[in-house]
Amino acid sequence: MADRGHVPVPTESTIRDWDDADPSGQTYERVLFIDSDFTEVENRGGTFQECTFRGVRFNASTHTDAAFVNCTFVRCSLFDATFTGCKLLGSFFDDCTYNLLKVSGGDWSFAGLPGEDLRGTEFTGVKFREADLTGVRAGKAVLRDLDLSGASLQRADFTKADLRGSDLSTLDPLTVELKDARVDITQAMVIATSLGLDVRP
Repeated sequence: MADRGHVPVPTESTIRDWDDADPSGQTYERVLFIDSDFTEVENRGGTFQECTFRGVRFNASTHTDAAFVNCTFVRCSLFDATFTGCKLLGSFFDDCTYNLLKVSGGDWSFAGLPGEDLRGTEFTGVKFREADLTGVRAGKAVLRDLDLSGASLQRADFTKADLRGSDLSTLDPLTVELKDARVDITQAMVIATSLGLDVRP
């Protein structure tokens, strides 16, 4: 949205009623989905290019090898949704809910989730290269084996989060909350070095 520094790509058509359609293997380009119900949809290989989702319910939906490229999600519900091996390159999320969201693999590079509430979510093996995660609230989230190279992590809250195996090379421990976060030995050394400590055996 404009007030978040993001302007969605102009859409060319609108869908309000999903009517249990199956997006598997289909391609949608520059479509505006308003208040549509994707609850329990099983999406295999569906492609959404430069689409906007407003108030869409993705509750308990599953997405496998699907693509949401340069899409915008506004006030959407992703309760108990599962994304496996999906591409969300350049997609932007604004004021969405993510309770019990699970993401495994896939590429979310250049995605924008500034200030989003990711508490309790699970992201494993996901590429977040140069993603905007500024100010995310990810307390108790599982964020394992993530490629966060070049990602913006300022003011992020990782309280009690599991960060093991993730690339923390761009993390500034002075600008994020890491209380009781779980990290591995290599990550601990990266954090200590960024604080100017002389780490020795």
